[in-house]
Amino acid sequence: MTSVRNLKLTIAYDGTNYHGFQRQKNCMTIQQTVEDKLAKLFGHQLKITGAGRTDAGVHAYGQVVSFSTTGTIPAERIPLAARSILPDDIVVLSGQEMQPDFNARFSAQGKIYIYRVYQNKLPDPFYRNYTWHIPKLLNVQAINNAAQLIVGTHDFSAFRAAGGDAKNPVRTIFEASCHTEGQMLEFRFWGNGFLYHMVRNLVGTLVDVGLEKINQAEFAAILAGRDRRQAGVTAPPQGLYLQQVFY
Repeated sequence: MTSVRNLKLTIAYDGTNYHGFQRQKNCMTIQQTVEDKLAKLFGHQLKITGAGRTDAGVHAYGQVVSFSTTGTIPAERIPLAARSILPDDIVVLSGQEMQPDFNARFSAQGKIYIYRVYQNKLPDPFYRNYTWHIPKLLNVQAINNAAQLIVGTHDFSAFRAAGGDAKNPVRTIFEASCHTEGQMLEFRFWGNGFLYHMVRNLVGTLVDVGLEKINQAEFAAILAGRDRRQAGVTAPPQGLYLQQVFY
């Protein structure tokens, strides 16, 4: 009798050509592509669970997926074996055999997201799929001062989008910061979990701080007010990256 294994894969992908992670009807997604391609490797249809359901156009350095299989290929050989099957914009970085109760989504203890903004009067065509272009320089010190207000445990209703399945809007943020390298500004958010569009909504509002449209006190009031209508725009998806998942 063939035993069932529970595997954990860490994958990186360029989300430009996909309608997000989660499988959808009539749309190409990361989940569908990985499931369909790896089925050839394992000899049966797969159902993978992802640590984060990234949106259309969002990228990942370290997305984690888990799935059950009766396939016998050793976990450490999966990255190279998958290289010839998966498209060039999806790469399996590592494979690991896990205990039966491991679940990529529900076992996660924390995640790091980064978001990149390109600051220049003119857009760069080579960054169009990987950054949010803003034609003005942002006040990075003001952004960092405001970002410290979200560190800790808070109700993030002001920064959640409709359509998410999370009932509890309370999350804990361990770190929130931004820094610049030349014309590139990079936000970093490390938390125990994130609401639907939470990072993009935070970035949109913090950019308003950086543009000096709102000040630190007004940002604090938005957080405390728990009203999404008072916060900034949702930052576009292409600047967002799921960097790391912790277990």
